[in-house]
Amino acid sequence: MAMVGLFWIAEGDVYVGSKPSGLAPGVRLTPEGVAGLGHRQSGLWLWDDVRALTVEDVPVKSLKRQVGMVVDMALTVGLGGGEDAPSMTVCVETAEAEVELTAYVAAAYGYSQKEYDLSRALLARLTEGAATLLTTLSAMAEWGRSYEGGTPRKELRERLLREWAGQA
Repeated sequence: MAMVGLFWIAEGDVYVGSKPSGLAPGVRLTPEGVAGLGHRQSGLWLWDDVRALTVEDVPVKSLKRQVGMVVDMALTVGLGGGEDAPSMTVCVETAEAEVELTAYVAAAYGYSQKEYDLSRALLARLTEGAATLLTTLSAMAEWGRSYEGGTPRKELRERLLREWAGQA
């Protein structure tokens, strides 16, 4: 399994954010649609009905953010704080409604601005139509099945995102 931008790719499965376990919230992208996973957000929104797929509250790397996270971690550990993991909101827009799903963030210190921008472009590409969607998800899943060695280096992640977003 590996993180590429906002996506967690485990074998042939593609998630926005980290792969959830148990009742933890998560979002999986399947050939059929966007699947909300976990307690109080399970459901499937078919691609034919999805008009837009966006993300909000995504932590983007900055020096200020990294220093803040170190301070937060020290305070949380020192004061015996909770186990709140950082999360983001995945917005699924259909003709009838906009649904907000929660997904945990996979990047400990946030995502680079470049990977964030490329990931947003890739999410938009997935709503362009069935042929683009299936080709793109298939390429992501195939890469996940064949890649070994954990999360790739920044250069490869950005190249993959550009390729999958149709910007290569």
